[in-house]
Amino acid sequence: MAGSSLVLSDDSLLSRIDTRLYALEKLFALLSGLAVFSLMLLAVVSVSGRNGFNAPLPGYVDWIEQAMPLIAFMGVAYTQRDGGHIRMDMLVGALHGRALYLVEFITTLAILLLMILLVWGTWAHFQRSFDFASPMWSRDSSMDIALPIWPAKLLAPVAFSILCLRLCLQLWGYARAFIRNDQTPVAIPMIADAATQAAMEAEHVSGHDETEGR
Repeated sequence: MAGSSLVLSDDSLLSRIDTRLYALEKLFALLSGLAVFSLMLLAVVSVSGRNGFNAPLPGYVDWIEQAMPLIAFMGVAYTQRDGGHIRMDMLVGALHGRALYLVEFITTLAILLLMILLVWGTWAHFQRSFDFASPMWSRDSSMDIALPIWPAKLLAPVAFSILCLRLCLQLWGYARAFIRNDQTPVAIPMIADAATQAAMEAEHVSGHDETEGR
């Protein structure tokens, strides 16, 4: 299962690239959160219109379909960087040093190979939908209000490409840590022990308390 992870940084090239990519990943995650918030507003408008004016929002389902790739895919690289995806911490957490880095390298490489195939497949799916010669550059559209579908289809290969960059960076980090047998590797998520998790949670809550006090 997913647990709390630490990602350390220093002044190395690997860490600098990690920080810059993380800024892009946070932007994508923010867009995903805004998409969720927008769907909530659309639901309020649609339900209010149906109950108050007998006029629900036109194309409500179409807009949900357009927003789903934003919600489902745009935050995957951000979560991968912080080690938030579902994983077998019970098994991996028992490993240390080079054994841990080797297992993480192999599993990350397997994920990267899968994601490369998904980028190829989703890009081909987007190309079947996109056409400069068609109205709104789209060969297909949504059922109700005829929204072009290609923007939603484009989000999948874009988000998966960012994830591939993150996975390549983590492979670099695991290989570097394996060769050096680093005790404090950078740019890769390391499972935090119970004491560290408690300290992180306490610091997080303390930060909220200070903000509320101000």
